[in-house]
Amino acid sequence: MFALTALRKGERIIQYKGRLRTHAEVDAGDTGAVESGHTFLFTLSDDYVLDANYEGNVARWINHSCKPNCEAVIEEAEGDDRSKDKIFIEAKRAIKAGEELTYNYGITLAERHTPRLKKIWECRCGSRNCTGTMLQPKR
Repeated sequence: MFALTALRKGERIIQYKGRLRTHAEVDAGDTGAVESGHTFLFTLSDDYVLDANYEGNVARWINHSCKPNCEAVIEEAEGDDRSKDKIFIEAKRAIKAGEELTYNYGITLAERHTPRLKKIWECRCGSRNCTGTMLQPKR
């Protein structure tokens, strides 16, 4: 996805939309996407995931980069109901018209990051600080 107009630092660009699902629902219906290196799942909270495979919008086409110009920001709804939280993509810096929009996917997997998984989730962003993988370091 590319910016149609110039964007200011901090500007809210688009809401990431998808079907609200629990982590348990996603795990129960796991299609093995971890093996494909492709996902439209976005963790909303400890309980919920937005699944842009269903009811998703064009925000799902924003690519990953190790040096992103955007970031995903969770807007918490009032109260304790995390199912009402929303995810927005915002500009981390000024972005020129025609520039590709990117953010760090921050993919976390419970299993060990083996060379095979790192290859599946290989990053090809080309930035000087590219880590070579979309997987976040284990804590």
